[in-house]
Amino acid sequence: MKRFLYFFAFTSFLVGCENSNKNSETKISQQETFPDATDQVNFGIVIHGGAGSIREKNMSDSTKIAYAEKLEEAIRTGHEILKNGGTAVDAVRETINVMENSPLFNSGKGAVFAHDGTNQLDASIMDGKTLKAGAVAGVTTVKNPINLAFQVMVNSPHVMLYGDGAEEFAKLQGVELVDPSYFYTEDSYKALQRVKTAEKKKYKTEKTVFYNARIKDYKYGTVGAVALDKNGNLAAGTSTGGMTNKRWNRIGDSPIIGAGTYANNKTCAISCTGWGEYFIRGVAAYDVSAMMEYGGKSLQEAAEIVIHEKLPSVGGGGLIGIDSEGNMVAEFNTPGMFRAMMDEQGKLEIAMFEE
Repeated sequence: MKRFLYFFAFTSFLVGCENSNKNSETKISQQETFPDATDQVNFGIVIHGGAGSIREKNMSDSTKIAYAEKLEEAIRTGHEILKNGGTAVDAVRETINVMENSPLFNSGKGAVFAHDGTNQLDASIMDGKTLKAGAVAGVTTVKNPINLAFQVMVNSPHVMLYGDGAEEFAKLQGVELVDPSYFYTEDSYKALQRVKTAEKKKYKTEKTVFYNARIKDYKYGTVGAVALDKNGNLAAGTSTGGMTNKRWNRIGDSPIIGAGTYANNKTCAISCTGWGEYFIRGVAAYDVSAMMEYGGKSLQEAAEIVIHEKLPSVGGGGLIGIDSEGNMVAEFNTPGMFRAMMDEQGKLEIAMFEE
């Protein structure tokens, strides 16, 4: 496992930042002490904000701080729910809401653009206690897709809804809708134009599949969270805007239970991020759980096998996980993955780059 790096580990790169930034770094690496910490049952939460070509040399100090602060806000939101006895499902959903509402991530507000200039959003959530799950794909007006996935899980007999049908269900459930223009961000729009320009230079025909060697250099991360609550229940959730320049209503792994999201109280909760087609082919999230349940592997061992042995043969990405004992992992085979974890003692770790 790549050792989690505290955010203060790269303070050497922040020389010259204002004191307020330094105070933020100190706060991020601190450990809270709860009055009854020694008597508490295990609980914890792990989050990710996407994996891929996340390189320290390409990020300014201010950008690093912005991501670290948003990751901290998100994980503390879920941790507070868990600390107060809330459910893992609620912690996952509300944590993901924070990231969906930020333009920093490829989910909700910051979703990337498809080839036709629309933002097509996918999400899923799973309850490890009941094995119930909900998912949505290809929605364009739902502000927080993870909330709609939750409604599918608790208020419908189905697991996955798509497109217009999903948005009709959202109206019936009172899920917040927005004009599609809400999802516009300049960075995501410019990324689409760069990919299209590169595509035109390389290919002369529309018959050529759009996934080319250069697309991997553009934003395609998801956001996700996994949690264990004080009652011993696990949950996982994932939300994404998919891949820049995706065509033909492409759907990735994020809304597919077993591929991008999985939770089972017997084993673990998993959320994946990266090139979705490869996670679908490898049924990556469930594969971790299966190795634990049927092969006797630990969460750490299973995650390492999936990410560093199985996945590299077809594609890149990462995953986060937590098991029924509160053990946490964040594994990836790309240059970086935005990630954070926080346990029952209040120990917070935030990292972005590979070790």
